[in-house]
Parts: sequence; C-alpha cells; structure tokens
Amino acid sequence: MNVLKDLAIKNDSKMVLLVMDGLGGLPHEDTGLTELETAKTPNLDALAGQSSCGLMHPIMPGVTAGSGPAHLGLFGYDPLEHNIGRGVLSALGLNLDLGKDDVACRINFATMRDNKIVDRRAGRIPTEECARLCKKLSTIEIEGVEITVVPEMQHRAAIVFRGQGLSGRVTDSDPQKEGLAPLKMEALDEASAKMAEIANTFADRAKDVLADEPVANMILMRGFDKAPDIETVGDLYKIKAAAIATYPMYRGLAKLVGMEVIPTGSTLESEIETLSENFADYDYFFIHVKYTDSSGEDGDFDRKVKVIEEVDLVIPSILELNPDVFVVTGDHSTPAALKSHSWHPVPVLLHAKTARRDSWLSSFGEGQCAQGSLGTFMARDLMALMLAHAQRLAKFGA
Repeated sequence: MNVLKDLAIKNDSKMVLLVMDGLGGLPHEDTGLTELETAKTPNLDALAGQSSCGLMHPIMPGVTAGSGPAHLGLFGYDPLEHNIGRGVLSALGLNLDLGKDDVACRINFATMRDNKIVDRRAGRIPTEECARLCKKLSTIEIEGVEITVVPEMQHRAAIVFRGQGLSGRVTDSDPQKEGLAPLKMEALDEASAKMAEIANTFADRAKDVLADEPVANMILMRGFDKAPDIETVGDLYKIKAAAIATYPMYRGLAKLVGMEVIPTGSTLESEIETLSENFADYDYFFIHVKYTDSSGEDGDFDRKVKVIEEVDLVIPSILELNPDVFVVTGDHSTPAALKSHSWHPVPVLLHAKTARRDSWLSSFGEGQCAQGSLGTFMARDLMALMLAHAQRLAKFGA
C-alpha cells in the first residue's frame, strides 16, 4: 500500500524545494563552526525562526549517500528500494535514448601515474576539454556493441552500450581514493558477465587512446545500470512537477521520476529567473545548486561558504513568489574536512503558513536545526511533510 498515493489530493498550492547539494558539513578546526554556520546568511537565519527546522538522514543513520539515492529520498522514494545506477541518471540528463536492453555508465576522466590514480577528477578539466576527449573515446570499437560517449560537465561523461544480452550488474573501476590502481570490473551475476568483459575491454583501450594526454590519461567507470520502470511523482502525488537544474545528472533524476525539466541558464540567478517565469504553470519545483557539493569534495571550506552565501542572496526572490511551502535543505553532507560525501544528517528548513514556528532558533545551521521542532527524520518523509503543509493529503482512516 502506498499511503501517499491513496491520500494525495489536488489543489492550487505551490511547493518549492531548494537543494544545496552536499550542504551538511563539519566544524572547522579553528572556529568550531561548519560551512553553513560560518556563512553569512541573514535571509536564511531570519527564515529559520519563522519555520519548522530539523535534520534528515538521507538513507539511514550511519550510511553515506550517493547523490542519486539521496535525491530519490527527497522526492519521497525509498532509496533502498530504488538504487538506480549513476550512469542511467547521467544519460537521461543528457537526453540520450535508453532502450530496455541498453546499459549506461558514468565516467570520470582521471590522472594516472605509474598505474595509480593521482587525481580522480583530472583537475576538473573544462567541459570543452571533456568533449574533445570524448571524441577520442568514440573511436573505440568493440565487436557486437554500439557505443555512445557523451560529455557531461567538467571531467564527467556518460557512456551507453547497446547490444544483445547486456545486463548492468557490474562493479565500478573507480577505487574512490587516490593512490590506488583502477579496479577490474566484475559481474555481480551470471547475466552480466558479457557486460563486464566489454567494460574492461573499453577501459583498456581507453588507456591506450588517452596515453598521450598530459592530465586526463585514464577513465574511471561506475554506476552501470539499465533504465528502471518507476512510478512518477505525478501519478504518486497528483502534482505537476518541474525541475530547474544546471547539472545534467540532476536533470536526469528529475526526468526519471516524471518531472518536466525546464531549460535554464548556467547561474543560480538564471535558475531563479526560470522559477519566476514558470511559477504559474506547475505545482512543485525542484531547484538544484551543485557547487556546495563540489567545493566540499575539493576540500575548499571557504568556497563552500561563499556558495552558501550566494544562495542566501536569492532567498527573498523566491519568497516574493509566495510559495505555500518552501523547503531549503541538502541531499547529503559533503564536509570540506573529509573531501567526500559523509553520513552526517542534513539540515532542513520548512516554511509554510501551516508550519509551527521555531521562534527560539536564531540561525540556519546544523546545531540550530538539531533543536528544531521537526526533530531528526528520514529524507523520504520530506515529501509527505511538504504535501501535508500544502494541504494536499486527505485524512487517513475514519
């Protein structure tokens, strides 16, 4: 039984979910404050005391979330039931057609020296450089397989393998740490043995093709999968939903769950303009901010602080639209101190006329949100809270 699907009702309310990717952090060793607590965020601070606040676990306590499952949780799906490979999300975000037997994967261009990875992101090469390198990889041919290589952004790209008898249960070649050799990709079941062999062959040939490159001389492959059949947010919640995102993978996530992806520019300001221009046409908006996450992955505490401050500046423009429900949160934590995603719960702020006010809170940060009235809950319950505050859920039972 899907309770929300049974209870969902339509009305004219508007909901906005603003996601700062990797928002959660850890205290700086000198100040004892996280990136969010360090940032000057007068608009979010004022809003916290007028809203209900709390902390969310993206998956479950102690489990570090990837961006895919973390976002699915925000959209109300159980990420443990819907573990979708990153390659599918990237491919969909790049408008690649995925047939029912196609397998997609995500690649990072990386720097390798003496057969060990010294930079998993090849210095975050420009997207134009990524496009040039993808053309080189497109020369690789493997008998019986059609291969499409498309640049995503910076060092990332997507590959779609099309052929008979392919299955996506294949392990990654990315060791997730520098100083290690790329991993051999292995089949997780008998049906995926052919795909694993193809993937390893492609990686070997990619090494040869990129051998003369001074920086991006290797690829790391991960997130193999086929496109799943998943129920849409429109069918589940009776909403017309839109996504505003600059990064392809998050557009892919939105498309996967049935959101309409609205074209937008490359800046945060353009995203907010897109929201304003389309506000009358949809019930629910998902707005994605990427660079909080990439700053954390680079270990750049100060840059992450700056991105958060830039987001704070656009908060009044969103509030001027008068959404019935406005949520600010992250999909997971990416502390600069760890240079990676982490298991720490994420701060969340829910603003609505129907929300109780945490008037004792003076700012929006991890410590303050831990004292909020929402308490600590699972991210997959956020959609129910948004729908309830938008008065889009009927009563359960007599």
